[in-house]
Amino acid sequence: MPASHKGYNNKLLRTVEQTVTTYGMLKPKDSVVIGVSGGPDSVALLHVLLILASRFSLKLVVAHLNHCLRQNNSDKDAAFVVSLAKKYDLPCYIHKEDVRKYQLENKLSLEEAARRVRYTFLNSVAETNRFNKIALGHHFDDNAELVLMNIFRGSGPLGLSGIPPVREGKIIRPLLGLKRSELIDFLDENGLKFVADATNRDTRYLRNRIRHNLIPLLKTSYNPNIIETLNRLASIIRFEEEWIEDVIHPLFEKAVSSMQDDHVALSVSKLDGMHIAAQRRIIRKAIASIKGDLRRISFAHIDSATNLLERGPACGTLDLPNRIRIWRNGDVLLFSKEKNALRDLDVRFGQTETFTFEYKIIKPESIYIKEINAYIKFTEMGVENLPDFDSTGQNTGFFDRMALSFPLVLRNFRPGDRFKPLGMTGTQKLKKFFIDKKVPKKERARCPILLCRGKIIWVAGYRIDESVKVKPSTRNVLKVELFLA
Repeated sequence: MPASHKGYNNKLLRTVEQTVTTYGMLKPKDSVVIGVSGGPDSVALLHVLLILASRFSLKLVVAHLNHCLRQNNSDKDAAFVVSLAKKYDLPCYIHKEDVRKYQLENKLSLEEAARRVRYTFLNSVAETNRFNKIALGHHFDDNAELVLMNIFRGSGPLGLSGIPPVREGKIIRPLLGLKRSELIDFLDENGLKFVADATNRDTRYLRNRIRHNLIPLLKTSYNPNIIETLNRLASIIRFEEEWIEDVIHPLFEKAVSSMQDDHVALSVSKLDGMHIAAQRRIIRKAIASIKGDLRRISFAHIDSATNLLERGPACGTLDLPNRIRIWRNGDVLLFSKEKNALRDLDVRFGQTETFTFEYKIIKPESIYIKEINAYIKFTEMGVENLPDFDSTGQNTGFFDRMALSFPLVLRNFRPGDRFKPLGMTGTQKLKKFFIDKKVPKKERARCPILLCRGKIIWVAGYRIDESVKVKPSTRNVLKVELFLA
């Protein structure tokens, strides 16, 4: 076990306890995965958590990722962590992955590749063992360095808010209130060994240039308390960001007309008139909800998305990193995460191979048809609000609400489909209808077909069925709009 509590720097422990309490990082009987690289920060974190374990009845486990970046030294670091965990009788999970290979395969920076691999591993350990917290050793100086890095990258307020003490209620950073020098003193005073990573002094990396060149210059020539100043800035902005999020969230919910795991649809008319700052934040929130984060999303991306709001009813599309596509059609601004590379979408849609889709509509709502990158909106209205049919176009259908019952089914063409086109007295095969309308074969499979009780009531974009038309006796109407990318 670690040295007795009496041998530890009580001021350091009080700072950690205050950080843990302020941000609600730990609760009694929490189970914590400790990310241990073997360096001074993570070794200090391990020993501090060993002390806190008795107070919070914590269950601890050590996790180490071997990045394979420093040949034999990486293996020695892993062996050190194994021996450290064994010394304190803690379970230890070691994972080895070629981060540089991952970087090249995914076309990422080395830092981003390492971050992705590391978090994937730590989350896997937590999920496999049903641990509810992941503790990392980021500290006061790390936070200041990140703020400077984000300033150079042109980041907005979220980037300037620095490292979040708690992320997603799961990832915690108990050392954020401590300086690097305090952690080194803590280790030295208690004879606690750690390993040194030579790459931390490699000034080819931006973070290291900031750490070893810029910050010392700022301290000696501009502000000796620059670390404290940057952390204070981050803290101010972080709290203001939390307040702004409370303001933006209801505006976002009001603007959302449809939301699923792989898409979010916003109403342009709801966004219209909002301050540009609110529009940008709502767009960022829409992207984050389907992407999972905002990494690689720049101000230029957000600015281009807001430009789509100013183009009137014309369609417009925008492709973002990680297969995020934004398109505007009339009152709809749709954000979708595609499974295929965006450059392959048009090719895929042009293929003649068979594909099917089918959606059940339980109530009037908005549906995104991911297979054809289209969006359909269902709205109930009184007949007194019915517009002139000639002004709405073929992509809008109006139906006698009393002739319908939910759930409706939305699917594509099937062999043998028949319906009774508006104005006709008999039924017609849908295949013949398409031929008569000169609809290309590759477009027939993409055409949404709306059914009620197993009967076709609308060939979207072409014709409704005679049985559901609006009549003089109609009192309530179902309006269905098709928006194509």
